[in-house]
Amino acid sequence: MAPLPLDGGQARDRRARFAIGAVFLTNGALFANLLPRLPEVKADLGLSNALLGVAVASFSTGALVAGPAAAVLIRRFQSARVCLGTTLILAAFIATASAAPSALTLAAALFVAGAADAITDVAQNVNALRLQRQYGRSIINSLHAVWAVGAVLGGSMAAAAIAVHLPRTLHLSLSAVLFCAVAAAAYPFLLHGPDHDDRQHPRGGAASAGTAVYLVLLALVGIAIAGAAVEDAGSSWATLYLRDSLGAPGPVAALGYVALVGCMCIGRLVGDRLVDRFGERTVVRAGGVVTAVGMGAALAFPSVPGSIAGFAAAGLGVATAVPAAMRAADELPGLRAGTGLTILTWLMRVGFLGAPLIVGVVADAAGLRTGLLIVVAAGLSLLVLGGVLGRRGTRSAPV
Repeated sequence: MAPLPLDGGQARDRRARFAIGAVFLTNGALFANLLPRLPEVKADLGLSNALLGVAVASFSTGALVAGPAAAVLIRRFQSARVCLGTTLILAAFIATASAAPSALTLAAALFVAGAADAITDVAQNVNALRLQRQYGRSIINSLHAVWAVGAVLGGSMAAAAIAVHLPRTLHLSLSAVLFCAVAAAAYPFLLHGPDHDDRQHPRGGAASAGTAVYLVLLALVGIAIAGAAVEDAGSSWATLYLRDSLGAPGPVAALGYVALVGCMCIGRLVGDRLVDRFGERTVVRAGGVVTAVGMGAALAFPSVPGSIAGFAAAGLGVATAVPAAMRAADELPGLRAGTGLTILTWLMRVGFLGAPLIVGVVADAAGLRTGLLIVVAAGLSLLVLGGVLGRRGTRSAPV
């Protein structure tokens, strides 16, 4: 039997879902194209490790400086326009960074790219969460999975370019043109117009946020930072721990990060169905238990296979945490449109900067195995803080 044809609204929502998915993919791919080529930039400019670190940190600095402006820009120009505009800026300045003639130019280009990326991040999530409200069911987790696919795609493109000796500037210019074209093609199908007109306000009209709302927002920030801390543990420390602390050979040591990211992507692909069935609160709390127990067991009984499994459990456990926190922050009552999501995203980036510092300090004092207890702490935080999330994915956080 042939499937029933989609009505106009369903077809429009499906096109919008593909379009915002293309924006997430593009955002993940653009910066990932540059990362594998940074060693070449370092060598060509004669940079020390410290100078390269400062230049790369400019990306995060730009994000922190510009991030708070996201809500204002989205209210003024709407999320679809902001997505397109900041994606074009991000692509242009990543290409500029690849051809930078000096460390100062590299840092300046990455600063602007980081600023654009922070605003794109908020805008694409605002558009996606608006579409989720129209769907009436969770779709945000799968869109975050698409971002991860984009990051893998970008890294693979860079690896291929290096393998065929494609000049760095040509590679990043072609990448910029390609993904700008993808973003431009997606733009007409994104949701346009005011982004929060469909939000439910308290009876009697919109009210100013009270203390309870800000306490819920603070808890949501904690959930997002817990997710960020686990991601950082995989990207910054998994390979080092497996290689230096457990003696794994290089190719095997890399599997810790691969396991974490791979299971996180799988968790996000299936996360929407789990959230619709069991609710964000249950899924995030259960994920916290999986993270704490899985990584706790791996650290208590250290071995290479067990640690790889522990990182996999951590990635699976936190998969839905950040998307759930973003959804709830975007729908908090009493805040101006986009404010809750902007605050959460900005403070989450602060967490991304602080997590490696905490692990590094603890590792120097007591060993990396002890430092990685931050993953266990993050899982326990999700168990405690997850109570502020809604019982169902499309409901707002209780206040």
